[in-house]
Amino acid sequence: MTALEVRDLNVYYGQSHALQGVDLTLGKGVLSVVGRNGMGKTTLCKAIMGLVPVASGSISLNGQNLSGVGPAETARMGVGYVPQGRRLWRSLTVDEHLKLVATRGGAWTVERVYSVFPRLAERKSNGGGQLSGGEQQMLAIGRALLLNPKLLVMDEPTEGLAPVIVNQVAEMLVRLGQEGDIDVLVIEQNIGVACEVASDVAIMVNGRINRVMESSILASDRDLQQALLGVGRHAHDETDDGPRQTEETAPDTRAITKIYLSNPEVPTRWTPPVPVRVLEGSARTVTDLPKAEVVPLAPAQTRAPRGTGTVYVCGTFDTKGPELRFMADAVKAQRLPVKLVDLSTSGGPSNADIPPHVIAAHHPRGASAVFTGDRGSAVAGMTRAFEAWVRGQHDIAGLLSAGGSGGTALVSPAFRVPPVGVPKLIVSTVASGNTEQYVGPSDITMMYSVSDVQGINSITREVLSNGANALAGMVHARRTHAPSEDKPAIGLTMFGVTTPCVQQVTAQLGDDYDCLVFHATGVGGRSMEKLLDSGMLSAVLDLTTTEVCDMVAGGVFAAQGTRFDASIRAGLPFIGSCGALDMVNFNAPDTVPEKYRHRLFYEHNPQITLMRTTPEENVAMARFIGEKLNQMTGPVRFFLPEGGVSMLDAPGQPFWDPAANKALFDTLEATVNHTANRQLVRVPNNINDADFADLVVKTFRSFHARPARAKGA
Repeated sequence: MTALEVRDLNVYYGQSHALQGVDLTLGKGVLSVVGRNGMGKTTLCKAIMGLVPVASGSISLNGQNLSGVGPAETARMGVGYVPQGRRLWRSLTVDEHLKLVATRGGAWTVERVYSVFPRLAERKSNGGGQLSGGEQQMLAIGRALLLNPKLLVMDEPTEGLAPVIVNQVAEMLVRLGQEGDIDVLVIEQNIGVACEVASDVAIMVNGRINRVMESSILASDRDLQQALLGVGRHAHDETDDGPRQTEETAPDTRAITKIYLSNPEVPTRWTPPVPVRVLEGSARTVTDLPKAEVVPLAPAQTRAPRGTGTVYVCGTFDTKGPELRFMADAVKAQRLPVKLVDLSTSGGPSNADIPPHVIAAHHPRGASAVFTGDRGSAVAGMTRAFEAWVRGQHDIAGLLSAGGSGGTALVSPAFRVPPVGVPKLIVSTVASGNTEQYVGPSDITMMYSVSDVQGINSITREVLSNGANALAGMVHARRTHAPSEDKPAIGLTMFGVTTPCVQQVTAQLGDDYDCLVFHATGVGGRSMEKLLDSGMLSAVLDLTTTEVCDMVAGGVFAAQGTRFDASIRAGLPFIGSCGALDMVNFNAPDTVPEKYRHRLFYEHNPQITLMRTTPEENVAMARFIGEKLNQMTGPVRFFLPEGGVSMLDAPGQPFWDPAANKALFDTLEATVNHTANRQLVRVPNNINDADFADLVVKTFRSFHARPARAKGA
């Protein structure tokens, strides 16, 4: 039986949604909860104690329901509470505080409290207002223990304490966990203490439990602490490990700002001077993080709720003004709200709804990085600024643009920001050629302009009108057709030679999940990761990682260096495998580079030629994948099918090469930092065997509860 179980807990303060579906389980022992200020940690404590009303959800203590129970009854049921700020009576002595709550026959007595905190025994006749901060905290803890609770809830027990007292409190918590008589929920800002006293740490973000992870992983990974909790890195944290000038070991040069409050609490005329250590403990650390280390806001923030939002017509109005306004008028004729976004870099006046200087201000270095006087750098700066501006918009119903190659390149990075489903259309002179560099993994609609986008004539009038009305039709469709309440979506990667594996997995999961299969052709993997970043996938089964082969050897279906980064950012359980890592893809045989002419090939079809990867290439691929797996913060299970990684890699098949597979598997095992959370799983099967698919599904279900919709089916 679990000591404490919180399920789908929601708490409001007026219109403010403080706890947003909190799920938390404390089995036995000690569990730490950490998070930045304002994330809802104290509200969680108060909800458990019955000090704030619960809107919905459940709280149970050893199977007993605590929801709706008042504070006094909660305490009688066995919950002790050490509140933030101690909450002592100034006029009562230490001894009176303890005897007031002491119960007979329990394991904790006043004498035992004095033995654990000898300083309290020395100060037993002093009033609560005459104690130091550390002594007050000892008294608050002792008072709670004298209730002989089953569960002890402690809110910031080391806040503002001297290091020696912090150590004493931490040691006491460790002892409590080892003795097993009292289970402890610790809310703690001190990451060191939180990780020292508990084997698992729950991380709270924006009123939710973001994840629960091993304390050893969090304690040893400072970058993870920065990404999840905003913990700053200070000079005394650095150690001299020798030369630091290589790319891998370069020193951290990020700017760190500490924001101090001269009085952490509102002072009165009797308030003594605030000690320096209290100021230090109350300082808020702000660290400038590079983009890769920040857990980004989901791009879904740029999506307006269905039935609302604005269509933005975007482009360089100094050169394409009449054409863009023509399209804007066509959209307005469809009774949709429209705003004009001017991305001109000439510096001239603009009467657009959002003029260039407003967009330029969103560049990380300000408008001066856009209006440089040099056309090339100005356009590059505006491209970056426009992308940042789009990321900050919450009311985008659709995006529309028109232009040549330069205008298309200017708007397309920003158009790729909104999630799949938000209409985005570009009328472009380059839409009839290779558009991958513009569309990427998004769902941008590209319409060929036929003639140049220059003036309103018999051709442009038709094409621009069609483009504007097409976008308006998409926006109207989203407004009038509500999304179906369907199964949660999961993404799976597949190639022709791993099709049986993916088909068997989807057959087993299809009743519970909407299985979205992505063809691992480079852009396919990026599309899946785009959806994951957008919050449109609840999980991924990255079983076919063949795009890494083409990245390493120069094939036509290559991944980018950002492959797997979306899974790193998501922090979700990651299940993957080595699917089709035995092959590099080229087009027709005569397109294979000369340096590979001596290699082993297989003609998949007249337009696709497959090349078997070598042991050396497998080593490079394994290092790339392994280093990415090491950066993942959620549970990782990466399967190594020793019976072959594709249809062609099996005994008697053309690409069967045990030496190459050994190089792949051995290098992965040497590269990956193995923990209980991050595991490589060797299996004797081929990736397409039924037993392999069964194991993948079993592992997936161990991480993901069956959806509630399916339970009622």
